[in-house]
Amino acid sequence: MSSEKTVRLRAGEAELTIDPVRGCRITSLRIAGTELLRQGERYGCFPMVPWVGRTAYGEFRNGDTVHTLPLNSPPHAIHGTGRDTSWTTAREVEGEAAFYYDLAEPWPYEGRVTQTFALSEDALTIRLAVETSRDSFPAQAGWHPWFLRNIGGQDARLSFDAAWQEERGADHMPTGRRIDPLPGPWDDCFGMPDGVKATVTWPEQLELTVTSRDEWVVIYDEQDEAVCVEPQSGPPNGLNSTPRLVTPIDPLEIATTWSWARL
Repeated sequence: MSSEKTVRLRAGEAELTIDPVRGCRITSLRIAGTELLRQGERYGCFPMVPWVGRTAYGEFRNGDTVHTLPLNSPPHAIHGTGRDTSWTTAREVEGEAAFYYDLAEPWPYEGRVTQTFALSEDALTIRLAVETSRDSFPAQAGWHPWFLRNIGGQDARLSFDAAWQEERGADHMPTGRRIDPLPGPWDDCFGMPDGVKATVTWPEQLELTVTSRDEWVVIYDEQDEAVCVEPQSGPPNGLNSTPRLVTPIDPLEIATTWSWARL
């Protein structure tokens, strides 16, 4: 199938739009005609892969080898390469779609990234997988949704219960200390060892819950227009602090489910 066409999935009152060319990002999620995601070229919901958040000063190590990544958020490298890559549509059937791209420069290792979507009337499940057929390498994966702060004239309420917060240094990198969660606004990583669960509630409109079996989530709500709940496989700078190796027999896999109910 062509990688150039926008893919639309429908289930009941839910409609999902995915743009493979623009980083395989979700450009729209509508429930009963109501848009949930901030619109614009940078927004919607994009995959973060093969790393999430910031990699400190654009450097990471694999064994004795130090690699350098472009500083696309100086002085750091942020959010991976997947969001800036054109993906190929592998499958599109009723309520489901699958996409992939092959890792290439500036990422120093060969591999393939796959993203799948499964839409039902009251939930969306998204999966990411990072594979290699050759060298092992550290990788991360996750998502960066931009949920609209205001729907129907009401600001969203965000609810989550984290076991800890990663202390953030002056350089925006985790210091390695875990602290009790602080009040927002946030651009911070939190730990939920029993799995990620966070709820965004738009009063009198909709309640949406983001879950993942992984334990890491970044909450970003410093902008007036949006609230971001970002489930991911590791913390910012995790290529260095908590490397998770992708090997030929052990791919990296992560999933998130967004479930909703109208109020």
